[in-house]
Amino acid sequence: MLYEVENKFPVDDLESMAERLGVLGARFGAAVEQVDHYLAHPSRDFAQTDEALRIRRVGDTNLVTYKGPKIDRATKTRHELELPLGSGSTLTPQYVQLLQALGFRSVAEVRKRRRCARFSWRQWHVEATLDEVAELGLYVELEIQADAAALADAQASLVALAAELGLAVVERRSYLEMLLEARNMPPRVRGTGQRDSAAD
Repeated sequence: MLYEVENKFPVDDLESMAERLGVLGARFGAAVEQVDHYLAHPSRDFAQTDEALRIRRVGDTNLVTYKGPKIDRATKTRHELELPLGSGSTLTPQYVQLLQALGFRSVAEVRKRRRCARFSWRQWHVEATLDEVAELGLYVELEIQADAAALADAQASLVALAAELGLAVVERRSYLEMLLEARNMPPRVRGTGQRDSAAD
């Protein structure tokens, strides 16, 4: 089983961060728009279980993602399952309708422009993303995937990478949680599993 080891940091300038990451070998592609639609479970309180269910659209590509609860405090480490849903701009709303028919409830959409790069740090393959998130601002995310036996080393390496880049302020909330808080939506309305940043 692979785990997602990740941290997110607010930044003032994406270009300067791209330059710092470029020194380490990161080469960023063009920005793409991602639209993430989050849903609440009909009988399980994701706010209590620290889980998330998301449908993501990137152009004509659609993905469904389940994120399990975090298992540490220094990073956002959790089990993640992501599956393709097929292509087409109408597929995401159709799949949302299917889940709503089963009792799931739509919570909110998170929209962002994202640039991605992959590079090596120590012995790890790192994915870095530069995000411009609607209503929230600018962020950089760093992610490593590791199995259970290598989790401790992956977590330590991610913390060291952040220090190398001068990233000291960790944002453990998810974009969804931040957005709901910015809109002053009370927790019982959220019902999404974002108590401590279950989704990005």
